[in-house]
Amino acid sequence: MSGAKLVAFGATRRKATAVENDEGLAALLDAGTEAVCVFGKSSDFQVRVALGTTLEENLAMIGDTVRYLASKDREVIYDAEHFFDGFAANPDYAKETLRAAKEAGAAYLVLCDTNGGTVPQRVQAVVADLAAEGYGPLGIHTHNDAGCGVANSLVAVEAGCVMVQGTINGYGERTGNANLCTVIPTLELKMGRRCLPAGRLPALTEVSHFVSETANMHHDPYQPYVGKSAFAHKGGAHGSAVRRDATTYEHVDPSLVGNAHKLVVSEIAGRSMILERAEALGIAFKPNQLEHLLARIKNLEYEGYTYEAADASLDLMLLEEAGRRPKYFDLESYHVHLHRHAPEEGIVDATIKISVNGERYVTAAEGNGPVNAMDMALRKSLEELFPDAKRIRLLDYKVRILESANGTHAVTRVLIESGDGHETWGTVGVSENIIKASWDALKDSIDYGLYRLTGGNGG
Repeated sequence: MSGAKLVAFGATRRKATAVENDEGLAALLDAGTEAVCVFGKSSDFQVRVALGTTLEENLAMIGDTVRYLASKDREVIYDAEHFFDGFAANPDYAKETLRAAKEAGAAYLVLCDTNGGTVPQRVQAVVADLAAEGYGPLGIHTHNDAGCGVANSLVAVEAGCVMVQGTINGYGERTGNANLCTVIPTLELKMGRRCLPAGRLPALTEVSHFVSETANMHHDPYQPYVGKSAFAHKGGAHGSAVRRDATTYEHVDPSLVGNAHKLVVSEIAGRSMILERAEALGIAFKPNQLEHLLARIKNLEYEGYTYEAADASLDLMLLEEAGRRPKYFDLESYHVHLHRHAPEEGIVDATIKISVNGERYVTAAEGNGPVNAMDMALRKSLEELFPDAKRIRLLDYKVRILESANGTHAVTRVLIESGDGHETWGTVGVSENIIKASWDALKDSIDYGLYRLTGGNGG
């Protein structure tokens, strides 16, 4: 099985335009790809309303386009747009559009649920009908407007489709497309259908994170297979069972998709959670240390801390308890000042004073908020001393007021998510002072990032 192949994508020729004069088709050929994918209308309603042409002209547009591209030695994939809606309203015409593409030389006929509202039973029945009548090779292209994008893709394969179109992480217009990060492992691990060359599936989680990072999108931690929480467990009973045998609460081995299981420390956490994370850090706690840690965690949770989304802060606590937490810098002071130039504008200045190995560093920076300004000021010093700090990025910042009845005196919890392009981690800070809570979460974020990137060697 070969790897990825680039495909140029575009539409059929415009109405009343010869293929040789169509700018869109010229661009497809200029792309120089071995394969091209073109979409055309398969719904009589869409032809009349969206295209504003006749049913006969639409068939000619499909046939002319496919024939022209195939004559240029291109492998042509034909996407039958709005197919399932068109088939429901006028199955005979929907089939005519497929025949026009097939007879013109299309290598694949892809059935599109463009509006994303078709349910799996309907998709399966239609695909099975077409496969039995000899249409094909068939493909499936689903959107997720009814939450069925992945399910529709899977039943389509079961009914006879040999191509699945989708996107990494399900990114797409409206509610998105079929999520290939769910489709691929389900086909391979659950349905016995080979999708990738041997040995490639474990790269799936890394690819998923890479695409979200490149697209500047927050990676969904609850995404099946590749999400940070896909194999996360909390609770004494669950945690204890997973430590004995992971299959008690995991439907597949997470390593098959490049992920890993983790035990989440929470208010109902037991010893198994602490032991799991300690072992991952190479720490063996004595019984008295373990009891002290459990009591410390429960007291902190009572104060408002939470470690379900702050795994890095927890790991730093365990390292500290074991006497192994590296110290990269000491904070002397920070100062944050907001000044306004106009009623609707504000700039924040932050000055940070730190010491590293006894040497003092003072830096200042402007930001669009106090945390942004403190983050930038701190990085000015650290990036010169620790070049790896340039790879650490603050990805998400969340604030929750824990005792709202106390108004401005309420306790504030700050959660920060950070990443280095390969892994993400969460940290937490809690205080009546939102700036202090933010600083505590930010410092943990930087400390943990440097711990990862420097192999645990502190300053």
